[in-house]
Amino acid sequence: MTGSRRRTLVTTALALLAAVAPLTSSAAATPSTPAAAEAADELDLTKARAQWIDRDTVAWDLPDAAATTHEVVYAPDGRLTARDGKLSGEGRHIRLSRAEGGLTDAQREKYPHLKEYAAYTVDPRDRDQVRRALTGQVIAVRKDADGKPLAATGVQTQGVLDDLYSAAATKADLGPRFHHGRTSLAVWAPTAQSVTLELGGATVPMRRDDASGVWSVSGPKAWAGTSYRYAVKVWAPSVQKVVTNKVTDPYSTALTADSARSLAVDLGDPKLAPTGWERLRKPEATPLRDAQIQELHIRDFSVADRTSRHPGEYRAFTDTASDGMKHLRKLARAGTSYVHLLPAFDFGTVPERAEARSRPDCDLKAFAPDSDEQQACVAETAVEDGYNWGYDPVHYTVPEGSYASDPDGTRRTVEFRQMVQGLNGAGLRTVMDVVYNHTVASGQADKSVLDKIVPGYYQRLLPDGTVATSTCCANTAPENAMMGKLVVDSLVTWAKEYKIDGFRFDLMGHHPKANILAVRKALDALTPGKDGVDGKKIILYGEGWNFGEVADDARFVQATQKNMAGTGIATFSDRARDAVRGGGPFDGDPGVQGFASGLYTDPNSSKANGTSAEQKARLLHYQDLLKVGLTGNLASYTFTDSAGRRVKGSQVDYNGAPAGYAAAPGDALSYADAHDNESLYDALAFKLPADTKPADRARMQVLAMATATLAQGPSLSQAGSDLLRSKSLDRNSYDSGDWFNAIHWSCRDGNGFGRGLPPAADNKDKWTFAKPLLASSALTPGCREIDGASAAYRDLVRLRATEPAFSLKTAADVQSRLSFPLSGTPAETPGVVTMRLGDLVVVFNATPDTRTQRVPALADTAYRLHPVQAEGADTTVRQASYERKSGTFSVPARTVAVFERR
Repeated sequence: MTGSRRRTLVTTALALLAAVAPLTSSAAATPSTPAAAEAADELDLTKARAQWIDRDTVAWDLPDAAATTHEVVYAPDGRLTARDGKLSGEGRHIRLSRAEGGLTDAQREKYPHLKEYAAYTVDPRDRDQVRRALTGQVIAVRKDADGKPLAATGVQTQGVLDDLYSAAATKADLGPRFHHGRTSLAVWAPTAQSVTLELGGATVPMRRDDASGVWSVSGPKAWAGTSYRYAVKVWAPSVQKVVTNKVTDPYSTALTADSARSLAVDLGDPKLAPTGWERLRKPEATPLRDAQIQELHIRDFSVADRTSRHPGEYRAFTDTASDGMKHLRKLARAGTSYVHLLPAFDFGTVPERAEARSRPDCDLKAFAPDSDEQQACVAETAVEDGYNWGYDPVHYTVPEGSYASDPDGTRRTVEFRQMVQGLNGAGLRTVMDVVYNHTVASGQADKSVLDKIVPGYYQRLLPDGTVATSTCCANTAPENAMMGKLVVDSLVTWAKEYKIDGFRFDLMGHHPKANILAVRKALDALTPGKDGVDGKKIILYGEGWNFGEVADDARFVQATQKNMAGTGIATFSDRARDAVRGGGPFDGDPGVQGFASGLYTDPNSSKANGTSAEQKARLLHYQDLLKVGLTGNLASYTFTDSAGRRVKGSQVDYNGAPAGYAAAPGDALSYADAHDNESLYDALAFKLPADTKPADRARMQVLAMATATLAQGPSLSQAGSDLLRSKSLDRNSYDSGDWFNAIHWSCRDGNGFGRGLPPAADNKDKWTFAKPLLASSALTPGCREIDGASAAYRDLVRLRATEPAFSLKTAADVQSRLSFPLSGTPAETPGVVTMRLGDLVVVFNATPDTRTQRVPALADTAYRLHPVQAEGADTTVRQASYERKSGTFSVPARTVAVFERR
């Protein structure tokens, strides 16, 4: 707040009559009461507590006050200030009148978070000023009967901008366009006072379209390939002044190194198409409900692969003889259908030129496996090294330059396409991880783009006008029409121009459901004849988490787990994940056990697990969560739970929320691990008893992965998990460098465990748990365990891909064909789940002993171990047996066995 004294303004009559009226007055009065001093504190123009939601309405969270007037004041020069209780500067005035009853029903429905705000209507005599007002500083002012300011604040303008411009602007072609030998450029900047194009060494004026707020310019064909940026003169609330921003194009299709300039590039130029691009034959599309997905970071894939000719680059996927590509082909032959690439658009946290990057200046291999030296050395260069997960968007529709052989120009476009070709040639379709929910920066920061062009529009603002950061960074606002358009336009470009087969939305719950459905509609409209791709075969899934300023549909109907059910767009399901691993990702004690980590059946020493009775009760509840997960997380699926009650999936509790939320198989995506939190091997390292042998750890890894692989609907695993991949217990390796993140495709290089204590920034509070584990040889697997786990996992994927029973299409099909015959009966065994699925019976035995499961209804029915396992790589599972007379299945310890009816 500014100041403790209040000054008078010009009288209300003069303010309303003047075309341009000063906000200062020579008269001054010192407040004589605490109330007056408190009122003076409400003059704060650095905040934006009022919201202009349409051309006729300003919403402001103010209490009723008698004998007050309200107005919007705007100043093209941006020199309105509040200091010591006085407003200063010259501005034009728009009169407001209080709307009785507040916002209308329609306005409350559109802006539910403003439903309690007072509403103020723009005087009809001043409506012609609205568009002009939005090109300068805008404040809202409340005055008393004497014209003294009682409150003043900045104004958020997202709503009115949409109301005035979105109808035309959403139809505009933005960014670079190439038609009939001409090159055109267009940018949406409705609040800008001027926009000029800086192209090559020239400055070119741009023309504003008043209906759309789009500035455009057209030039000769010679502009193609030229670097450019925009000079946008605009009011910037973050610095409280009018600035001229030199900024790249948010619709860029190509960039110079480190995103310094945009390039006017036609992605349809044949020179950018690698050999065979137009004739590219993709593997047959796999429906989302059957998708088996490997989540893979581009640099992790090859940077430590000595057999790769292009380590750390897009081109590594063209190295057909590398160990990494050989492994991907094995997975594809087994039935893996998609590779999900972590962010590969232009992000802001890695120097794109190799010569500008730093490397750890230590002999990392020389330190002890439990030393803190490795992480300290890695941390010294983390900001300047070549590693980051990439969840830091700068430009959404340009490939990241650090993965290209040359980041300065169009090699990144060509090589990204070569990567897609390489994956397709290996039998895998390609999914891109996209991060439209936030940007790496906002305001006037160096890497801010959107907020420098239309300040306060593309970012989601809190009630005081500050940028929301609940996603980690500067949140975007896809609920605003032009941010929503950017999302759709960008994804269509990736689909058409890069032949991407699927998209995974980071923090999808921060998007409106309507925005994600608009993406689906736009992709569905793409056809092979018109666009070169069949958009209906593109799969969509995302993180439907519910948190932050948008939680519980506070601002719009979110794209969350429960809301996306029935849309054909999947959400990650954390229910079975937590049940299988145990506890949650943020437990203070990482030793909390679960179904696949020994809870009750093979207890560790952690007191956090509770008494034996408490462990048994929690394990049986975890088994119910796992059962719901195996159905595809169906809300309507009815079964007998472990307590003997007849329940629906939606009635099983998951931390106070329904466990089952899906309407059909394919609505929920199953997984046991992903890039976030500890890898599966590391989670099990914390949770299994410390003396568990490497061979048994490998078996528990495969069993945990099987709970996702053999569930209805799609499943995902982190690349390398089948090889027991470890990140040396790092729970958040986004900036931990190659040392902790690289995948080791050859078992002779180990699995990544014992590479030192994980980085202190996110892991130091767990070092007391981690240190003895990293020093233990019992946790270091050899080739037998690594290769054996991988082969056993591939057998499960092959089984999943070849048995139609794992691919049921409807909830009714699942209800009629899938059951848990021992659930809730005295025969239910803690640590064992038995599932009957059509002509199959699947037994998950997570205990350290052989278990028998007698299913009386199957007595005298012939079953045998499924041929894929009977003839497969895992010799232990071959010991599984079936006794026909009693209907009894016998399964070895730490084993999942699939039986088929003969």
